[in-house]
Amino acid sequence: MFPYTVLAGCLFSLSHTVSVVSSRSNYDGSPSSVPPFTIKPVTELVVVNKVIAPDGFARSATLAGGIFPGPLIKAQKNDNFSINVVNRLHDKDMPLSTSVHWHGIQQKKTNWADGASFVTQCPIPQNRSFLHEFSAPNQTGTFWYHSHFSTQYCDGLRGPLVIYDPEDPHQDLYDIDDENTIITLSDWYHDPTPKLNKIFGPIRSNSTLINGLGRYPGGPKSPLSVINVEQGKRYRFRIIGLSCDPSYNFTIDGHTMTIIEADGIETVPETVDSLPVLAGQRYSVVVYANQPVDNYWVRAPSNFPNQTFAGGLSQAILRYNGAPDEDPTSTPGPYILPFNEGKLASLLSIPVPGFPEIGKADVHINLLATTVNGIFRVNNVTYHNPPTPVLLQMLSGAQHPSDLLPSGSVYELPSNKVVEITLPYTGLLFGGTHPIHLHGHTFAVVRTSGNSTPNFVNPIWRDTVSMGSIGDNVTIRFVTDNSGPWFIHCHIDFHLNHGFAVVMAEARDQVPNLNASIPGMGAALVVPSTLNGTF
Repeated sequence: MFPYTVLAGCLFSLSHTVSVVSSRSNYDGSPSSVPPFTIKPVTELVVVNKVIAPDGFARSATLAGGIFPGPLIKAQKNDNFSINVVNRLHDKDMPLSTSVHWHGIQQKKTNWADGASFVTQCPIPQNRSFLHEFSAPNQTGTFWYHSHFSTQYCDGLRGPLVIYDPEDPHQDLYDIDDENTIITLSDWYHDPTPKLNKIFGPIRSNSTLINGLGRYPGGPKSPLSVINVEQGKRYRFRIIGLSCDPSYNFTIDGHTMTIIEADGIETVPETVDSLPVLAGQRYSVVVYANQPVDNYWVRAPSNFPNQTFAGGLSQAILRYNGAPDEDPTSTPGPYILPFNEGKLASLLSIPVPGFPEIGKADVHINLLATTVNGIFRVNNVTYHNPPTPVLLQMLSGAQHPSDLLPSGSVYELPSNKVVEITLPYTGLLFGGTHPIHLHGHTFAVVRTSGNSTPNFVNPIWRDTVSMGSIGDNVTIRFVTDNSGPWFIHCHIDFHLNHGFAVVMAEARDQVPNLNASIPGMGAALVVPSTLNGTF
């Protein structure tokens, strides 16, 4: 049992927060008139409540920078990030605390900045802020950020983050890659999440939004997003799954897509005409605007039943320069180049660590997920937020995995070992398709969904993987070279809220080294006796 109960009041987040916006803000909290609004990696991100109507239905939402999706955080390779998240929430019908996770950023030596509530920090209270300072060495590509407190990001706190590479090895394959070629896919709910959290079963969104706009059945003919292209140009579209529940099948009528990136990892080019995008996943695809000047439907039906495109549902418009300002008349399909995750490979042939055989890693963990009455269990344990963040427990001297809370949900991983995790999908698990996200790492997907044969030669590396369907046993590998507690969970946020998660307590012997990177903390955290709750 963790002995330092004086810390159970979640003082960690307060230890390096401020109650006012600092003078280096480059954003005043009001939305830009020219979407998409972009901010730099050194910035303030103000979280506010605001009434918006992205599908024509007005509701109060929780928003980064007062817009949906939140502003694009636009960085260059090897930039340093210093993002002060400021909590100005006031709507009592939704959570008033917050946190922000930088999805896909590995946080090497900065586990404390990961933004996962009750794992690496406490939630940020009203009128307080939390300064995230981190770097992303050797990471480029498409990422995103979202609240990691309760199911708050379903209320709107989610946005894109892109690290551009001036030496991108794929740059000869496309002509245009900018703010206007980012495509976000998201679900939208007319009810606030505290009401939705009371549902223990399927939760169906009211609408699908593409780049923040959409329509709902029976609703008004609300504006749809328009993606403008010039005939003869090749576009790098960065497709981001901002969903908090459904997955989407992304297509563009009359056009194929060549995948060149998955979750921040460059891939061997693979051409498809449909692309499944699960919550938390990202892809870059090259689309050649080689069709007659016209309007074409961009489609993103969800995995829920009875999907329809009637009245513009689940659609946006690809508009060639010179085409009339009107709805497309294009038709879907035929689809003859299906997506197969097992065919994806890393461009740089990243080697798979360890002996090339299932079960022959240094550490093997089988995570069996089940459900009982809508509550999820992983290896028979339902995840609950601990009273004190796991990182603070580790820094405070907990000596054994059994000392770490939440009991039964924390797995100890030794330093510099090859870890293999299997994720069997049995008939005991409710819902699907489950996207599994590991914080702090990319991993080799040595056995993908739909494939029983492992691939140790050149599999795809990513950070969010589909568990597939009944009978699959997706298997991933990574090396424990990043100390700290890291969440691994289903990225369907309602499932996480109902217990579908565990924590990997990695490289405990290296955790004290994190102390030096925590702003304002110094060496004090290394010595348990100094933790008197006064900081």
